[in-house]
Amino acid sequence: MGFAHSPVPIAVERRSGAHLADLPRVRGEHAHDFLCLIYVVDGGLARRVDGRMWELGPGDAFVVASGVVIGADAGEGPADGEAYTVMFPAEAIDPGAAAPLVSWRGHPLLAPFVGSHRGGAQRLVVPPPDRPGWLARLTALDTELTGRRDGYAEAARAHLTLLLVALSRLQDDVPAEATDPLLAAVFEQIEQRFREPVSLRDIAAALGLTPGHLTTVVGRTTGRTVQQWITDRRMREARRLLVGTDLTVTEIGRRVGYRDAGYFVRRFRTAHGTSPAAWRRA
Repeated sequence: MGFAHSPVPIAVERRSGAHLADLPRVRGEHAHDFLCLIYVVDGGLARRVDGRMWELGPGDAFVVASGVVIGADAGEGPADGEAYTVMFPAEAIDPGAAAPLVSWRGHPLLAPFVGSHRGGAQRLVVPPPDRPGWLARLTALDTELTGRRDGYAEAARAHLTLLLVALSRLQDDVPAEATDPLLAAVFEQIEQRFREPVSLRDIAAALGLTPGHLTTVVGRTTGRTVQQWITDRRMREARRLLVGTDLTVTEIGRRVGYRDAGYFVRRFRTAHGTSPAAWRRA
């Protein structure tokens, strides 16, 4: 999905019936450099994001960060259903939002994508009384982008803003552990330092904790280790660079904290089952 030459860098896709499995239009496993929101009106669909399968149903607002690997489910689409996908770069909302995701924590419209950044995606449930309003916003946004009447770019941004306001209000209902201050500090450290040869010990020292204590807290809350989160962030940036640049595999490895190109290739192969070069070609 390219936005570079569009007067309004926002795209909406609607699918229904058996075509629901095709949402979004790009087929097969892929990565993208924009933010993605899938809203299921009716029926259901599944999406695999960074190796985790998510089952989505009516009223689910599924937020996907940029740079993750996303693919469709392995089965057939449902016989009945309807869903929308909204895709946009952060700059469509805030021209200054090209900074690292962690800096969006206090942004009223982009904060939900910080949560998705930690694990590639997150699912937020729209309460039944609010679902007609969500459908109305999506329909209005789609109508503006399709009709392209005078002033449609400004109108589309306004509709997207209202949609993200509604999304941010759902974020307020996320369990407290998802926004734990210590976890926020851990992810901020990772965001700032993943391009360096950083380790668990380095993160713990920066936070004034022992490695053992930090391992326990992060593992208990997220089910993953600090080193796994560091690797996850590096792999996400590597995929973004493989998709969006012509940099060599060696240079990409250096940019995501791996001074040894061979080690970077091995880590990438372990995470994705293929080499960086093969993944780029695919």
